[in-house]
Amino acid sequence: MTIDLRADPITLAAALVDIPSVSRDEAAIADTVTWALREQTTGFEVLRHGNTVLARTDRGLPTRVILAGHLDTVPIADNVPGHFDVEDGEQVLRGCGSVDMKSGDAVFLHLAATVAEPICDLTLICYDCEEIAAEFNGLGRIERELPEWLDGDLAILGEPSGGWIEAGCQGTLRARLTVTGTRAHTARAWLGDNAIHQLAPILQRLRDYRPRQVDIDGCVYREGLSAVEVTGGVAGNVVPDAASVVVNFRFAPDRSLDEATEHVRQVFSGLDLSFERTDGAPGALPGLSAPAAKDLVRQVHAHGGGGVRAKYGWTDVSRFAARGIPAVNFGPGDPNLAHKVDERVPTAQITTVTQILRDYLTGRTH
Repeated sequence: MTIDLRADPITLAAALVDIPSVSRDEAAIADTVTWALREQTTGFEVLRHGNTVLARTDRGLPTRVILAGHLDTVPIADNVPGHFDVEDGEQVLRGCGSVDMKSGDAVFLHLAATVAEPICDLTLICYDCEEIAAEFNGLGRIERELPEWLDGDLAILGEPSGGWIEAGCQGTLRARLTVTGTRAHTARAWLGDNAIHQLAPILQRLRDYRPRQVDIDGCVYREGLSAVEVTGGVAGNVVPDAASVVVNFRFAPDRSLDEATEHVRQVFSGLDLSFERTDGAPGALPGLSAPAAKDLVRQVHAHGGGGVRAKYGWTDVSRFAARGIPAVNFGPGDPNLAHKVDERVPTAQITTVTQILRDYLTGRTH
């Protein structure tokens, strides 16, 4: 399949939606994007690394902006190919990945092919396997194997943000809290010590927990500590001797991963349990004080856009922030519709985000 990067980005987004690209099956879309960048852009070095496609200019300009977006989607639910529809008098593009995040990819690819005189050098990264376990993430692979491709003054992730700048991201960790007891027959339950019953004080502390709200650079991050899994039980006539709760802590980016872990430990201090952190990733500070980020914020305000708000979920902006590079999420589409069967994006948002970024990359003022 071929795509036209110079076509209206709405048309380009629809074409990308029509290329199935479920995580770990991105070869076809990576082939298409690689060909298009090599044939339809000028001044870009184009590199294929697995199913990640990288392109960059080297014009010797004073700053470098990175445009990064993932090519993969969640599993298709009878929603490919996509189609256009009208909802509340507004045209929308429906289809798997239309929100998360092929519309954002279309904006970036279109700009790579049509911005003739940028005021900054550009790096474009279209990567694979974002929607599955972090060990497969294509951007993580580039970070490990080709880290120089992640150098820049600002990174813009095309994650759906409804045309708002969603700055930074929250960190996340999961921990397993395990309690032990004594196994016994339920007919003689007094001979045992029921581990499931011992979960009660853990659950009570979760119920009583009051999370912080933290204002950083005018962005308010809301923390949350939640039980996400409970495990226990041996058989229908056995008092269980072990039980566990997995908790997920979403934390503001002013905490490091280790600080967040220690905070969760302290929430459950004094209880007789074992604590194991099973997963974690740091957040990303907004970085809106950086000159390149300030310029983007000005462009959004100049266009009457949505403005700036905190990103509540975790995104790959964290990878750039860890390298000292300001990073924001900015793309068309409502993030609340990501992964839904009826995933859809207002096409006007694709147009608006494209124009904002075009003006930003060319230094046009209003």
